[in-house]
Amino acid sequence: MNIISWNVNGIRAVVKKDFFESIEKMNPDILCIQETKAQDNEVKKALSPMEGYNKAYNSAEKKGYSGTAIISKTEPKSFALNMGIPEHDTEGRIECAEFEAFYLVNVYVPNSGQKLDRLDYRKQWDADFLAYLKNLEKKKPVIACGDFNVAHRAIDLKNDKSNYNKTAGYTQTEIDGMDNFINSGFVDAYRHLYPEEVAYTYWSYRFKSRERNTGWRIDYFLVSDSLVDKIKDVRIYSDIFGSDHCPVGLEIEV
Repeated sequence: MNIISWNVNGIRAVVKKDFFESIEKMNPDILCIQETKAQDNEVKKALSPMEGYNKAYNSAEKKGYSGTAIISKTEPKSFALNMGIPEHDTEGRIECAEFEAFYLVNVYVPNSGQKLDRLDYRKQWDADFLAYLKNLEKKKPVIACGDFNVAHRAIDLKNDKSNYNKTAGYTQTEIDGMDNFINSGFVDAYRHLYPEEVAYTYWSYRFKSRERNTGWRIDYFLVSDSLVDKIKDVRIYSDIFGSDHCPVGLEIEV
């Protein structure tokens, strides 16, 4: 099974670029999209050229903000939105599709804010999201993918020293949050296969960051430990444009 995760930074903008050609090239069985920045009806319209897929959307109450979508060739056994905690459930950040062998959770983790003004909220989110995943895992293995808005280690961003504890996505609080996922039995699939590889999934639109490869790896596949032996490959599609993030793909035998 080929699962693709992509923060598109606005579905209505990305479909005007080479989005559909890129999807055809990657040929996902399941496509998880983050940051649709649109309401359900707008996402549905933007994705209407993709025929023959099951589509599910989760939009934020605030228009033009956040939002996720799952597009799959196989119809999920069940489908659910959000984690059931009111303070987290207004921004369209979580979708859970149940398949025969696993739960697939598509997530767009909150950013801690330019001035780190949302860092305390983010700490609570990480703790609650981990509890939500572990609860799912009691029933069957979990694959969680999406924009986790954290570079876990120094290898995962270009300028680690100048960003540490100053920039959202690389504070000790957020690093600790990712440590908690890993220490609770979830495996960073890319790092599992490529422990020393320098690869990024996000580049700021400023300062010619992508041209200079001044990036961050903040998009992940976290998988239950019981699925690790089934991972065939994890690919970072840095040659695919259209967003400030590139797609990430998981090939897994299920």
